[in-house]
Amino acid sequence: KSLVPEFYELWPEKFTNVTNGITPRRWLLHANTALAALITSKIGDGWVTKLSDLEGLLDYADDEKFTKEFNDIKKANKERLAKIIYKTNNILVDPNSMFIVHAKRIHEYKRQLMTILQVIGDYLAIIKDNAKPKCPKTYIFAGKAAPSYNFAKLIIKLINNVAEVVNNDPAVNDMIKVVFIPDYKVSLAEVLIPAANVSVQSSTAGFEASGTGNMKFALNGALTLGTLDGANIEIREEVGDENFYLFGLTEDEIQKMRKTYNPRSIYDNNNYIKRILNAINSNMFCEKDYVLLFKPIFEELLNRDYYFVLADLEAFSNKLHEVEHDFLDKKKWAKMAINNVARIGKFTSDRAVEEYAENIWHIKPC
Repeated sequence: KSLVPEFYELWPEKFTNVTNGITPRRWLLHANTALAALITSKIGDGWVTKLSDLEGLLDYADDEKFTKEFNDIKKANKERLAKIIYKTNNILVDPNSMFIVHAKRIHEYKRQLMTILQVIGDYLAIIKDNAKPKCPKTYIFAGKAAPSYNFAKLIIKLINNVAEVVNNDPAVNDMIKVVFIPDYKVSLAEVLIPAANVSVQSSTAGFEASGTGNMKFALNGALTLGTLDGANIEIREEVGDENFYLFGLTEDEIQKMRKTYNPRSIYDNNNYIKRILNAINSNMFCEKDYVLLFKPIFEELLNRDYYFVLADLEAFSNKLHEVEHDFLDKKKWAKMAINNVARIGKFTSDRAVEEYAENIWHIKPC
């Protein structure tokens, strides 16, 4: 529609889609050995090369013994990650808290900024309104920015500065912890992904072609809190609306709003958002820097907000409160997580390669 419409008009037959995928050998069999063993004990090991076999787990979604084992594995994975966080960041996190993970390349359209603004909103609610979250939350960020991408690096700085303030404020009392794990890479992802309860996939609708992190998280039993963008669309179709936390504007809604969007009016008319932005335009999170370090973020959001962060922030916050409520219902949460694992079989790289071979390369297996 927007990139090469003339090319498509001339040769529509040249355009096809193959949804990408991940290898279950790396992202479940190797990265989450305990869960892999539990799955194999119930449905055999055929899933290792035929991931759609995971559907067999649907028979165990209400099984108390299986659910307990499933939950125990998630808890052990969280304890393993907590040790790494303490070793790398010197931050003690509670494995019983809800692990909300936003791990991917740092980019404005992926909106790590929105997640850290939500953290600030949570923090201000505690210290100013004495409004406690429904359950303890650990926000975990990981990812790298391009060396010349100064705004992305400023977002990393904001995350770390907010973490320093929140984690050391006795008024918060472990209700919230914030962690930015440095040097994100595959070996860290193999520990981080199996430990997640919530996978944040909040790219601005219309900007993500298809990442694969969302697939890895769902395969390991994390529930997606995401927008209708990229592979989120297909994951939601597979796992079911009831097992996916959807929020935010659609691609069409954003396109319609683009010409008239005025983020300043949101700031003026929404006290929740105004308080958060005023906090980053103060020295609350940059006292040691002696300057209004995050004023460029404030100015960008107030005057431009190209990626509609402010437009989606309140919806993100409301949906996260729903997530907190559901997390307290351990039986419901486990059933949703098991459904994600059981229904994620489409997103294997084996299927993607087979589609390339059949539809594009026109080759057959040996």
